[in-house]
Amino acid sequence: MNKNLVIALAGNPNCGKTSLFNELTGSKQHVGNWPGVTVEKKEGKLKFQGRDITVVDLPGTYSLGAYSEDEVVARDFILKEKPDVVINVVDSCNLERNLYLTMQILETGAKVVLALNMMDEAKNKDIQIDAKKLSSAIGIPAVPTVATKGQGINELVSEAVKLGDLKEHNLYKIDYGAEVERETGKIELAFSEAAAALEYPSSWTALKLIENDEYINKYVGEKVKTNAVKKQVQNSIEKITKSIGYEPDAFIIDKRYEKISSVVKDSVKKNTVVKESVSDKIDKVITNKWLGIPIFALIMFGVYQISIGLGNGPLADLVNDWIGKLGASVDFGLQHIGAPELLGDFVRDGIFGGVGSVLGFMPMILIMFFLISLLEDSGYMARAAYVMDRLMHAVGLHGKTAVSLIIGSGCNVAGIMSARTLENKKDRMIAILISPFISCPARLEIYGLFIGAFFANKTVGIFSEGGLIVFILYALGIAVAILMGKFFSSKVFKGENSYFVMELPPYRIPTLKGILIHMWEKSSHFLKKAGTVILVVCIVVWILTNLPAGAPQDKTILARLGSLISPIFKPAGFGTWQAGVALITGFAAKEAVVGTFGTIYGVDEGVHLFHAIQNTFTPLTAMSFMVMCLLYVPCVATIGAVKSETNSSKWAWAAVGYTCAIGWICAVIVYQVGRLMGFV
Repeated sequence: MNKNLVIALAGNPNCGKTSLFNELTGSKQHVGNWPGVTVEKKEGKLKFQGRDITVVDLPGTYSLGAYSEDEVVARDFILKEKPDVVINVVDSCNLERNLYLTMQILETGAKVVLALNMMDEAKNKDIQIDAKKLSSAIGIPAVPTVATKGQGINELVSEAVKLGDLKEHNLYKIDYGAEVERETGKIELAFSEAAAALEYPSSWTALKLIENDEYINKYVGEKVKTNAVKKQVQNSIEKITKSIGYEPDAFIIDKRYEKISSVVKDSVKKNTVVKESVSDKIDKVITNKWLGIPIFALIMFGVYQISIGLGNGPLADLVNDWIGKLGASVDFGLQHIGAPELLGDFVRDGIFGGVGSVLGFMPMILIMFFLISLLEDSGYMARAAYVMDRLMHAVGLHGKTAVSLIIGSGCNVAGIMSARTLENKKDRMIAILISPFISCPARLEIYGLFIGAFFANKTVGIFSEGGLIVFILYALGIAVAILMGKFFSSKVFKGENSYFVMELPPYRIPTLKGILIHMWEKSSHFLKKAGTVILVVCIVVWILTNLPAGAPQDKTILARLGSLISPIFKPAGFGTWQAGVALITGFAAKEAVVGTFGTIYGVDEGVHLFHAIQNTFTPLTAMSFMVMCLLYVPCVATIGAVKSETNSSKWAWAAVGYTCAIGWICAVIVYQVGRLMGFV
């Protein structure tokens, strides 16, 4: 008996897989990247009846093809890493479509347990699923679950553990007919001598070659250095085509769906009278041709109103006060033990003044991600991408570009990585190159600093002026991204646009546990950056601010560096060396802009930083500076993602160049137009 089991979760998007993963692992999760790729990898730990179980959440995918990186990652983990068990999570309301992935997983030879998820929704739709009949028909355990309510979880894990302990299990095979069986056997025989070099099962590989799988064709070509296999595959495809009258790949897909239809017919009963669901009724308004985008804008406006109103108010003051008191206590302790005054200054100004000023905006970040997670878990964000699709197509962009932009509002790196789901190279390149213009939470900290200094407690009617400004900046980022996308589409990249197909999940009531887990997943990396990148930046800034020793602040090495570029920003209204330095450190991470100001001005409480900002900027120059921070190069990690995803240093440097140029131009326009209108 293997005490330590590895269980992989696989399933279609919107099947409730993430809810199941969260229910199984809770807070015992680790998020990283798959080796060699940039698709997010999630692992969690589970203790069950004295067993240590590692749960791996595979990317959501409709098939194990090779059309996107997500599909390759899911397929390779199942075939190469060989988890002890695969829990295939299916949406019980859409069983026929979801079982296509099930059939493909079974064909890999994996041990599979079927999680019939969302059984409560199926019941509400009068869909009756006989789990025993379904289990018998495909030869694997099938367990009804409702992941959001924790129903069926113990039974599911119990079945997975039982199956994982078996040394052998029955392999499931679909009957593709004698002709296909004969030809796959010939292909296996052709590469039998080189089979040891293949990481995939030989029978499965032979079938994928008959399906003309592009990825497997290339893979086998690299591993098997003989033309015999290629010739045999061509002959086999020709024979099967001649026998059945059409291409084998379409024939194999048809056979899978024939089997699925047979299984569903025997085990599922549906009410033939289709009722209009609550989701359908809501969608008539939410996704309306004319109302969809204004409703999306209104919802995001509300998100920023609440985030700024709550997160940049009493909660931020509370955190800043706590950080200030902690800094003062540490400083007092250092003085008490006779530490050098320079060390006290470093701890107070460099660490607590710099990093502390960044942490002061964590309540705002947490609240925003709480609200975003609420929208995602409810099913609304899929609708947001759908309504944005119309706008994307209107300017000649692919609809999935909207998905990248929405994901990019959580992190530009994630937005760039999500472009991997686009099949067309032109669409993928455009999505990658425009994602850096989208406001991310790191920029929100900069907005919070300037809003706190100049626009706090001000209202426009019943709305917070700060929330309105953040919404305008968010909308400006989207507008610039779309305009640049139009430019890239018409002037730089050639090729046809592909179609956008997206499934809209039913609306669901999110669970507090799920929302809190998502909120923490998205927010925790800001704390990690504060303890690593931001800390290093603040230390370097503090050192350069104090060299040469005893020199006035405007004569230090840092001031001289900032003065080199500060004239460039005079037309934008913030041509000071402090602003220049902050923009330079912002290349490392946007939060470093706040940390740099905190270190330069030697503050240990957020309120003092507000005062320092008020002495250097005006409301108008604050606006132009925020526009610059919105549009110029986001951070080193984002540029690294551009380089990785485009496989080109040229495009990475181009992204640095055009984002900085656009940021400067827009900042200058804001300042100069504002001056003409009489603002200061």
